[in-house]
Amino acid sequence: MHHDHDHRLTSDRRALTTALVLVAALMVGEIVAGLLAHSLALLADAGHMLTDGAALGFALFAAAMAARPAAGRWTYGYSRLEILAAQANGITLVLLAVWIVWTAAHRLADPHDVRGGVVLAVALAGAVVSLAATVVLARAGKESLNVRGAFLHVATDVAAFGAAALAGGLILATGWNRLDPIASLLVAGLMLWSGAQLLRESTAIFLERAPADADPELIGRALVAERDVVEVHDLHVWTVTSGFPALSAHVLVASDADCHAARRRLQDTLTERFGLTHTTLQVEHAEPATAQVALGDAVPRSTPVERR
Repeated sequence: MHHDHDHRLTSDRRALTTALVLVAALMVGEIVAGLLAHSLALLADAGHMLTDGAALGFALFAAAMAARPAAGRWTYGYSRLEILAAQANGITLVLLAVWIVWTAAHRLADPHDVRGGVVLAVALAGAVVSLAATVVLARAGKESLNVRGAFLHVATDVAAFGAAALAGGLILATGWNRLDPIASLLVAGLMLWSGAQLLRESTAIFLERAPADADPELIGRALVAERDVVEVHDLHVWTVTSGFPALSAHVLVASDADCHAARRRLQDTLTERFGLTHTTLQVEHAEPATAQVALGDAVPRSTPVERR
């Protein structure tokens, strides 16, 4: 488990570094071209790419810190920095989208002259570079919310360049400059959606909601169905960081059962059926009054039975 986690972090850092170099080089060229062409679509995306650079840098820092071993009071290490980076990426996407919408509204009311040829050329070049960065991050971002946050930043660049290229071509053909802010509004909508997704998922992890593929009720029923188990309570399932789910529970077993053997069976069930390898089970003998009663057996009214 830990070896796989470390391998993922190494792969994440390599992908993030490559994407950061590509984005930084493209951002400089896009700012210059956007100023020369008076294009809001290019300048808006250049601003987006500035946040991309910051987002990639923060994600790279978080991945590097997450690789550090647990020590002292940091009993889980710095793994949650990855989730914090993802949430920061979501916030920046939303804020930048709001700025683009506000600026586009002003440009629609008072359109500026836009050099469609420059916009088209830069957008096509930017789309190629952004697509390369997206492919690099897509290979590493399947399990990491941190990398997926950076991926969404760069993926919206691909859409932004596509919209800018379309706007540039149409401006060349029609001369209608309002197409430029309209293209930026489409990109802003995509950024809002991506940012909202990141915020929703990262907030769920911070609030320690159970992972989407781990139903606590189903897990609880599976544990109770195991041999010798009488009761399961204080069951908690949460995500420490991307690809690192955890579980804890208090288990009562029959008074004549082997606690250690029962714990091993339960851990095997959690691993094989639910993919949960980081588990903490407190297994104790139940009081005789709480032992399971076979169907058909009578329970004297004077005998207290704990309700489950």
